[in-house]
Amino acid sequence: MRILLAEDDTLLGKGIETGLTQAGFAIDWVCNGDDVLHAASTAPYDAIILDLGLPKIDGMTALRQLRSSGNGTPVLILTARDSLNDRVDGLDAGSDDYMIKPFELAELQARLRALVRRSKGISETVLRNGPVTLTPSSRIVFNGDIQVSLSEREFMTLQELMLNTGRVLSKTQLEDKIYSWGEEIESNTIEVYIHYLRKKLYPELIRTVRGVGYVIPRGEDI
Repeated sequence: MRILLAEDDTLLGKGIETGLTQAGFAIDWVCNGDDVLHAASTAPYDAIILDLGLPKIDGMTALRQLRSSGNGTPVLILTARDSLNDRVDGLDAGSDDYMIKPFELAELQARLRALVRRSKGISETVLRNGPVTLTPSSRIVFNGDIQVSLSEREFMTLQELMLNTGRVLSKTQLEDKIYSWGEEIESNTIEVYIHYLRKKLYPELIRTVRGVGYVIPRGEDI
């Protein structure tokens, strides 16, 4: 899952970036409202964490501009403003969730996972396809009754494909979801992750659509 973090407090932003990265999120961090609008228009984020007290363009204005432009990316407001009016204004402006500082990082992670599930129409907290189950919160994958050990990038690739079951994702789309800004990407990395996922799980789980990308078919399509 790729997340846009908008936070101008350097210490807090670094802590969130580190914690979410360790939890398996790909994080792009910006510090002002101008950069929020630019980043959100140029990359496919699964969710946005938005501080309201941003310089240049404040968070509430940035949120309204995102929604007026048709950007429907789930937004979680993260702010010290804790009055009822502030919360109502944020939700009415188009946010999908609202958290008050200070907060627990584990709760932020859980809320982000819930936002992404809802945005994709997924109600269960465990992703399933045939014998394969993936639990985002614990980062555990089972093939039947056998737990499968995956690298971080293998897990992220599988999670993205399972979140989009039945939808073909191109190599570029997968790269965009599992890498943050500035990370070096080898030309064949996605192919390597797909190869190992097929080897560790089973070959038919992920199909190649020639010239397009990769897909995990829905059960009825298998």
